Amino acid sequence: MHSLKLISFLFFLLIVSFVSGQAIDNTSAYKNIDSDHYFRFSYENDFFVATDYYYTQGINLELVSPSLSKFPVAKILFKPVSSDVKYGLAIEQNGYTPTDFTAHQILYGDRPFCASLFLKFFSTAVDSAKQRRLSSSFSVGVLGTAAGGEWMQVNIHKALHNIQPYGWDNQIHDDVILNYEVEDECQLFARKGLLLSSYATIRAGTLSDKASAGVTLMLGRFSSPFQTSELMKKKFRLYSYDQPLISAVGYDATLQGGVFNHTSPYTISASDITRITFQNNFGFVATIGKLNLSYYQSYLTKEFRTEMFHRWGGVSIGVEL
Repeated sequence: MHSLKLISFLFFLLIVSFVSGQAIDNTSAYKNIDSDHYFRFSYENDFFVATDYYYTQGINLELVSPSLSKFPVAKILFKPVSSDVKYGLAIEQNGYTPTDFTAHQILYGDRPFCASLFLKFFSTAVDSAKQRRLSSSFSVGVLGTAAGGEWMQVNIHKALHNIQPYGWDNQIHDDVILNYEVEDECQLFARKGLLLSSYATIRAGTLSDKASAGVTLMLGRFSSPFQTSELMKKKFRLYSYDQPLISAVGYDATLQGGVFNHTSPYTISASDITRITFQNNFGFVATIGKLNLSYYQSYLTKEFRTEMFHRWGGVSIGVEL
């Protein structure tokens, strides 16, 4: 009953956040929280790096709880034998705009307006013996007007007395989101205060088809994300991380439009999509008792031929329950 109330509260918080491709990664080793029962809020915005275009905002609200293992969708999540498994449920909304969101006309050669909203079921399985983490997720939601991107941006700009956006009439039209993702991480090297691990992920579906590979470096005081023993937990943790990634892109509905609905007024053609991209994620994490705080920034190279490089930042607040 307690978990059901928390799930209801999670839905409520998403609505409150509205009034006020890049999927927020909540399962990587550097995001680890040493509990199988917690709530976390993550907020990303390019405001943190003094821009207001391309990937302009992301909101993620997640609940991790053992009771979520009873959901039917948990059966399709990838869970190796002999692993300790966490189950989670998240709601995520992302918004994208061109470089000039005040223009009424379509800005050809620029990013199209787009918003996505989806529910994500996920699990993270840790095999301490092999020092390996396997995460999988299944997302279902909507792309387009139904995702509420225009309403979100208009209301935020009104509240801040900022310039109003006018180009959302040209946004990518409604379509369905069905996506599946698997993430594999293995410890490569570890010493006190230092950990290096490999990272690989592949996702497929109607929102994004992409494979990525890279490494993650963690420096500082932390509990190993590849161990599940309660003896590994530290009440105080403070560390930094860096994660460079290379991605091969097959399809991106936030640029190319939905798979089923081809009526969008403007999209990026497949021939203009950049098939290989580089992204770097770095940040700082502090944990005091049951409270987990982080600040981070990301850098991404061009996603299509006429695009510029892009940066954004984010914060997250997690509480062990």
